[in-house]
Amino acid sequence: MTLWYRKPAPLDAPNRTAPSGTSGGWLQALPVGNGRMGAMVFGGVEKERIQLNDNTLWDGRAQDTTNPEALKHLPEVRKLLFEGRNREATEIAGKYLMGKPAGVKSYQTLGDLWIDTDVAGAAEDYRRALDLSTGIVTVTWRIGDARYKREVFAPLAGPPCIVVHTSCDKPKSVSQSIRISRMEGVRAIRAGGSAISMLGQVGTVPKGSTRGDGMEFAAYVYVDAAGARPQAAADSVAVKNADSVTLVITSETGMNLRGASRDAMQRAVQISIDAWSHGFDSYRSQHAKAFSAIMNRVSVDLRGSASTLDTQHSALSTDERLEAVRKGADDPGLVALYFQFGRYLLLSSSRPGGLPANLQGLWNEHIEAPWNANYHTNINLQMNYWPAEVTNLSECHLPLFDYMEQKLVPSGRRTAQVHYGARGWVVHHLSDVWGATTPMDGVWGIWPMGAAWLAHHPWEHYEFTGDRAFLAKQGYPLMRDAARFMLDYLVEDPKGRLVTCPSHSPENSFFLPDGSTSQFTYGATMDLEIIHDLFTNCIAASKVLNVDPEMRAEMEKALTRLAPLQISQKTGRLQEWIEDYGEPEPGHRHISHMFGVYPGEQITPRATPELADAARKSLDYRLSHGGGHTGWSRAWIVSLWARFCEGDTAYDNLKALLANSTALNLFDLHPPFQIDGNFGGTAGIAEMLLQSQGGEIALLPALPKAWPSGSYRGLRARGGFEAAVDWTDNRAQSATIRATLKNPCTIRAPKGQAIVGVMDGTKRVRANLTGGGSVASWPAEAGHSYVIRFKS
Repeated sequence: MTLWYRKPAPLDAPNRTAPSGTSGGWLQALPVGNGRMGAMVFGGVEKERIQLNDNTLWDGRAQDTTNPEALKHLPEVRKLLFEGRNREATEIAGKYLMGKPAGVKSYQTLGDLWIDTDVAGAAEDYRRALDLSTGIVTVTWRIGDARYKREVFAPLAGPPCIVVHTSCDKPKSVSQSIRISRMEGVRAIRAGGSAISMLGQVGTVPKGSTRGDGMEFAAYVYVDAAGARPQAAADSVAVKNADSVTLVITSETGMNLRGASRDAMQRAVQISIDAWSHGFDSYRSQHAKAFSAIMNRVSVDLRGSASTLDTQHSALSTDERLEAVRKGADDPGLVALYFQFGRYLLLSSSRPGGLPANLQGLWNEHIEAPWNANYHTNINLQMNYWPAEVTNLSECHLPLFDYMEQKLVPSGRRTAQVHYGARGWVVHHLSDVWGATTPMDGVWGIWPMGAAWLAHHPWEHYEFTGDRAFLAKQGYPLMRDAARFMLDYLVEDPKGRLVTCPSHSPENSFFLPDGSTSQFTYGATMDLEIIHDLFTNCIAASKVLNVDPEMRAEMEKALTRLAPLQISQKTGRLQEWIEDYGEPEPGHRHISHMFGVYPGEQITPRATPELADAARKSLDYRLSHGGGHTGWSRAWIVSLWARFCEGDTAYDNLKALLANSTALNLFDLHPPFQIDGNFGGTAGIAEMLLQSQGGEIALLPALPKAWPSGSYRGLRARGGFEAAVDWTDNRAQSATIRATLKNPCTIRAPKGQAIVGVMDGTKRVRANLTGGGSVASWPAEAGHSYVIRFKS
């Protein structure tokens, strides 16, 4: 549960925009966060940089970007696409169907805290570590016989802030100078007494004006020195010969306060006062207790054979272990650490009442972040939440639903009506904190499937938690109105089938019969799979709540008329488009037509073997041509192979994710950094160990040979179940299923094993054993734990 290193991260200067490289100091720094504020800790001794974030600090503002011309030209675009005149359709769509303006603004860094420390000699015995169970970064070093410690954390409970505490085991040995900076947008930085304040505004100030129209922000640093008095200079605070120094960093932005920057500073000061009222020791203890209570819900122990690097893991730092994996070594322990790091990142960047994790979670050092660090809805935002339910972080899912309800639905309703004359709400391929929902960037942005895919998540939350009140109040309305849009958006194609039009397979292109390329089409396979998922889930939810029978019937009818998924007669692969097109980039990073395998459930080896075989061939083809070359894409592939129950292949791709797309601090690389690969990788590992789609819980469904022994506790399954499994020699030894709800329970044993009995305490359960004991079913009672016995 610990990432650790033998030296500080290189002290890079802040950059306005992201460099194209895959290394650098920031990608070696260690993250802390509490869902609102975040920090990257470099771990320097003489000079420390702590890069700061407040996830409410964004460029831009809320605005109506709908385009009244879109609806007028939609019929013409559809007609041209059905006639095979893709180039003309693309030209008209690019001219008339885009949002106005067709772009979004960036999430931005708050700035940097700098700590200059007086040292009297060379530092020895250096160690920099992130304890995932407590959420605390600790940097230790020795100078002579004096031992120093710096601790940094973002308190999970209480006011949002960052706490930095430097101490020494020798009295009067801590001397520091503290300052704060930002690359641009700063109006004033002032120091006075025991504090430093920074006021600023995002964006440029128009000529002739003293104020811009961007968001105002404030940051405040309170300095507490034990055994010494802080001394303020113009823009810094110095401490001489203290026993310890504690810094409390707070921030406020115009997103939360509509007043002037003075109001933001007053709020930042008040947050600091509230935070420091606890005192360091009490605050640290409260934070560690709250953090570990959540992180320790799940444990995963993966053990390899005696010949693997895992037996030596205690002697190697995290970067050394990763370098060994890059050279081909197996390290199951590093995989388990990577899994828990993904859980740590989600817990740290997505908390109830706040914003959802963006493309970089909440950690970004730039003014112009890669891809603006915004909310990309053609896979990336959704992938951020793939591990939420199965890895026992259900409450971390809630910010996504609030963002959908509060930001995307109001904007998406207007876009649906203005652009398509449709009911419900729509989101295209990206959005931002302001809730933009119109087509952006280019013609590839005319992909109105974002809301339909996002609506998968409220149903997932209900299936895992059984929270009927959530489903009725928030979940089902989000699903229902996304389905209403799709019912209105579907049109008949020339063969009388219901299809989407226009349509894309996200960011990919294909060859037309005349040899030209196009992205624009109708009825792309992913669209059909997403709609099948949405309508199927919405029908189930309406039955649970006993509502909307007329709409339910409309969706049931639409499903029967939806264009079917197709297998290429030439290649035997699942077609990505409604026609059997060739593709100019067969190793494309997106694998969009795999949605029906994962995260959807439309294609499974047992229920739809022919489609599953065709999907497997498509995945093999994509990989054989260089697919999976981005971190998030490779992470998706891990879950796909897990759904095919091919553990060794899933593990090979997991190793490739670590070796080729992981920075030294374990951040995922596109490159550059995108956090979705971390979350997708964590979800993929969970999918290898436990699956619960299709009405049954599969134990160790994709266990690779590289993990012959191990255990896990606390992974969750649909239906309100929690699982614990131990295995040796790749065979389950015992399993315990804890029921949180009263529901039927169906367990599938690992491949090649049979269940011989189910025990509820000391009482044998009357379980129905089928398939030679490979499946056991019984009615589970809430609060009961069931022990599964296997043949030896």
